[in-house]
Amino acid sequence: MQQNLKEKIKESLGAVLPVTIIVFVLTVSVVPATGEMFFMFSVGAVMLILGVGLFTLGADSSMIIIGEEIGSKITKLKKIRFIIPVIFIIGLLITAAEPDLKVLAEQAPIVDTNVLIWSVAIGVGVFLVISFMRIFMQIKMAKILIIMYAVIFIIVISPLTSKEFIPVAFDSGGVTTGPITVPFIMALGLGLASVRGDKTQQEDSFGLVALCSIGPIATVLILGMFNSVDNVTADLVTIKDYKHIGDVFAEFMHAMPGYFKEAAVAVVPIILLFLIFNFFSLRLDRKSIIKILIGLVYTYLGLVIFLTGVNVGFMPAGQYIGEYLAGSGKSYMLIPIGMVIGYFIVAAEPAVHVLKQQAETVTDGLITGKSLGISLSIGVALSVGISMLRVLTGISILWFLIPGYAFALTMTFFVPAIFTSVAFDAGGVASGPMTATFLLPIAMGASSGAGGDITTDAFGVVAMVAMTPLITIQLLGLISLLKEKRKIINISEQAAAVSPDEAVELPSSETAAINEESDGVVLFE
Repeated sequence: MQQNLKEKIKESLGAVLPVTIIVFVLTVSVVPATGEMFFMFSVGAVMLILGVGLFTLGADSSMIIIGEEIGSKITKLKKIRFIIPVIFIIGLLITAAEPDLKVLAEQAPIVDTNVLIWSVAIGVGVFLVISFMRIFMQIKMAKILIIMYAVIFIIVISPLTSKEFIPVAFDSGGVTTGPITVPFIMALGLGLASVRGDKTQQEDSFGLVALCSIGPIATVLILGMFNSVDNVTADLVTIKDYKHIGDVFAEFMHAMPGYFKEAAVAVVPIILLFLIFNFFSLRLDRKSIIKILIGLVYTYLGLVIFLTGVNVGFMPAGQYIGEYLAGSGKSYMLIPIGMVIGYFIVAAEPAVHVLKQQAETVTDGLITGKSLGISLSIGVALSVGISMLRVLTGISILWFLIPGYAFALTMTFFVPAIFTSVAFDAGGVASGPMTATFLLPIAMGASSGAGGDITTDAFGVVAMVAMTPLITIQLLGLISLLKEKRKIINISEQAAAVSPDEAVELPSSETAAINEESDGVVLFE
């Protein structure tokens, strides 16, 4: 366990360090931050490194195992009337406890915090049921995505929908799939699909995160059809003037008990769910139960440390950077700086590690974690650049979301199905707590500094982060498919050029790759 922890800490160090270096360079060259503020950010970075390491270590040995076991067991029962309410309740409870969602709900001024949280939770519960039915009925992921997003955008352009709800609705879809939800739901999908054992099992194990991201968008948009928002202002974080380093440590110590409670609210429902299922159905041996419970303790402690670091250390720094750049005559720098931060910050998302590991494991290395990570980074960099442009110009988010999703959904007809499922899952995974507590505050601070409307201009950055990976990862799949087909054609030409006595027969796996796009796709390193 100790060796595994060292490896996880090393991974998280490589993920968090680039963002810390970028902020340090900004504070000594462009943004005049106090030594105490940078020290606070540095302490937050150290907590992120430790928190992500503990969290991923715990998730590997607890939540992923619980999700797989429950998913497999539920499907074997073959009683729809029992399965549907159980899956709905699972989605409802896990989402309501998601820390990312609470962060967004507290920053969004459009509706009461609890109303927004439970509206989103209901949306996830409903769409988790839809996800199960898709796997059970073997409906193609691309078809259901096209139908669902068509309904979403019909609601968006409806004159009954309040425009202030649109950015928050799409942001809700992004933050819902955070560090608690993603490991459990992805493992649940793996468990649900594993009992079938057919050729579509691999691609069907992905997609639950993607569909669960749609549910909150729908419910918040519907909420916006029955609520109007007039003259609202989002509350910005109060940036304190610390006198010395002792005040910085005191701030972390003061905030941490609250996150112990918040993390408990997130983890306890999963513990109770596991114990109930184990008592009535799973019946795991004592050694396995103890291992899972220890893993949940690691998950809990990692989440506490992570949330304290990002909320106390990163959120004020992000807001200060955005506000200073937008109000200092250097607003043009927001776009390139935002893109650089976006490229590196996605690697620090806890759930991204889970996605990369599961994608590489489930596809037997066809989709490598390294390639998936690079595609995510490129996508997030583009999305943050566009978001900063929106903040400075006030362009409606719909000018980017509608063509972006249209292009992403069109690509589903041309890329292997496994890439579509992973891409849409990745969109939800990329928009986690780092986006909600650092990138969103940068956008809010910039909007405030530029004199814009925070509700319509700053909110939406999470939605953009959730959208662009859909395109970049599917493009990666398309390029890989074309390269593989080119390789097969070259082999065919070489075989045709030799004499009949020397003729060679194409391997069956390569022949199959021509006939079926989802087979034989090897992602380049």
